[in-house]
Amino acid sequence: MKLPTLREIGTEAKLLLIGIPVLIWTLVPIYHMFLFAISPKEDAFSGKLWPTHPTLNNFKIVFYQEHYFLRDFWIQFFNSVVIALSAGALTLMIATAAAFSISRLRVPGGRWVMNLALFTYFIPAAFLAVPMYRTMGNYGLLNNHWSLILAMVTIASPYAIWVLKQASDKLPVELDEAATMDGATTLQLFRLVYVPLMMPSLVAIGTYAILLAWNEYLYAFLLLSKDTEITLPVALGNFLAADDSPWELLMTTGFIYALPPAAIYYAFKRYMVGGLTAGAVKS
Repeated sequence: MKLPTLREIGTEAKLLLIGIPVLIWTLVPIYHMFLFAISPKEDAFSGKLWPTHPTLNNFKIVFYQEHYFLRDFWIQFFNSVVIALSAGALTLMIATAAAFSISRLRVPGGRWVMNLALFTYFIPAAFLAVPMYRTMGNYGLLNNHWSLILAMVTIASPYAIWVLKQASDKLPVELDEAATMDGATTLQLFRLVYVPLMMPSLVAIGTYAILLAWNEYLYAFLLLSKDTEITLPVALGNFLAADDSPWELLMTTGFIYALPPAAIYYAFKRYMVGGLTAGAVKS
């Protein structure tokens, strides 16, 4: 058994010295959120590291919608799910088709399209919020889930196309040639060769688009206004409108809302790391 060298030990120690403070810095806000969630209202701001009388009553209030601000909790949660999944699916369809056309079919002007799409990221997304609001209003889509879905697809697609195109470029061209010689059509090449080989990157991009839409607040706030149409991040902002905000319920709702993206990330973590770095087989 080979013993680690002093250099390897030093490198490991440096990584630990960086990683441990970053881990603590990341976990402290999550711990405080959980602390609020299990604290009674009177103990929420006690400053203790653990509540004197921990309770799950806050979760009960949220689940059964027993507070004015939570009367549409499950509808708003469902809205977030529908919008996130729809935005993820549409982004994946558009980006996959675009990357296949640019990288494998070599359509004329494809690279110009990709570069122009990436150029849109020079403009901060916040600056596009008002023009997007005006555009959706002109098409009668305000207060409709499609307005937010389309806005999220617009924001996510350029990056998704770029990542998938880079991953697609690293796939062996010989596979396309062999499939074509065997009589495969373009659609068969796409469905039977391209998509299976691109699966890690497709999962990563789909997850990225879902999480982007799931966490969106600004566009959701501008484009949706009805209590039964808004997403949960916008509904959480309503808690701050009261003079005596129920912080323990706000944190409980936020903690519940943070669980699905955390589960999605850890379920597809292997694909996220490999897919977003466009690591595919070189020809």
